[in-house]
Amino acid sequence: MSVLDKVKFDDNGLIPAVIQDYKNGDILMVAYMNRESLEKTLSVGKTCFWSRSRQKFWIKGESSGHTQEVKEVFIDCDMDTLLFKVDQKVAACHTGYRGCFYRKIEGEELIVTGKKVFEEDDVYKP
Repeated sequence: MSVLDKVKFDDNGLIPAVIQDYKNGDILMVAYMNRESLEKTLSVGKTCFWSRSRQKFWIKGESSGHTQEVKEVFIDCDMDTLLFKVDQKVAACHTGYRGCFYRKIEGEELIVTGKKVFEEDDVYKP
């Protein structure tokens, strides 16, 4: 039995993947993988995901160039959540921030705590 046979994908065939900066520990993003995208990630060393909204396979950085080189892969005790420690090129978030968790909730307010590292319109042409 391979390691992939032990992974517990949900009823939709997906597993959440937490993406963390391997140097400073920042959580950059959370995405989902199916078996194909997990296999591809493990074989090529770059993160690949399943888009729930677009219902398609995608490679992180395929349009922006902001790739994630996988350094380490962990799985939780229940075998139903993955953690990838990566070397992030430029930024993980499509909105221009280094990571997707750039806003803090304080009471009824959203406080931007991150710094923009690129403008979306410069990277993602309409």
